[in-house]
Amino acid sequence: MKDFSSKTAVVTGAASGIGRALAHAFADAGSRVAVADVQPDALERVADELRAKGAEALAVPTDVSVPDAVSALAERTQEAFGAIHVVCHNAGVFAGGLSWEAPLSDYEWVFDVNVWGVVHGVRAFTPKQLEHGEAGHIVITSSMAGLTSAPFCAPYYMSKHAVLSLAETLHLELEAKGAAVGVSVLCPELVDTRIGESDRNRPEHRKRGGPSHPERDLVEGAIKQSTGTGLDPAEIAARTLDAIREQRFYVVPPDGDPWRVACDARLDTIRDGRNPGSVVPGS
Repeated sequence: MKDFSSKTAVVTGAASGIGRALAHAFADAGSRVAVADVQPDALERVADELRAKGAEALAVPTDVSVPDAVSALAERTQEAFGAIHVVCHNAGVFAGGLSWEAPLSDYEWVFDVNVWGVVHGVRAFTPKQLEHGEAGHIVITSSMAGLTSAPFCAPYYMSKHAVLSLAETLHLELEAKGAAVGVSVLCPELVDTRIGESDRNRPEHRKRGGPSHPERDLVEGAIKQSTGTGLDPAEIAARTLDAIREQRFYVVPPDGDPWRVACDARLDTIRDGRNPGSVVPGS
């Protein structure tokens, strides 16, 4: 898919961070854009930003963990804009801590959004992308966490490995069917987003209970502090649109980036049959 002009793009997790940047990038490329997020006010502000630059924009407050809500997003987008061409399954949250001390609510919440949210999106949108027969693309946001390993982040790292695998499978299936819809998996490095403040959107039924733990405080504090020093989300959005144009599956940092080095180190560990080591940059 080379041209985004007069096409329809859908972005989840669009109220901030990478999602907001993706929405702006598609609008700048001439697309109609449907944006979705669990934060209605912030979402509407993003839609207003897109309209202010002349784009057609639709804001649909959506909890991607709820399959009926994602199906409703797909229906509303199709009703408003017709054929759906690009879908970015991007919504994501973070929780950290020791794997055996993390409450089940952490695992459940992170998987609700990061994994089930993508599954619901693929099930709701992919048939609609295929039915019109035009060129299209699916972008699934994983992370360099899906290509590396680290302690104290089990729910998040597990979720990002899971959607990486889903994206690879989806690519192979669509290729086998000769579909005009491509797939990319977005694996960004450290980016200036609010993922360290994910807890602000945690639903009541997934709230944490019990005492805090030092490892959890350590890693979640580090995420909050470090993301502010990360890449501008607009750089990730530009990288993503380039990958779509090039029909490139893996959207990863450039050669020589510390996260690419970390990924290579993990792959070497697997090839050499060595025991796992923490391979994130700086570890």
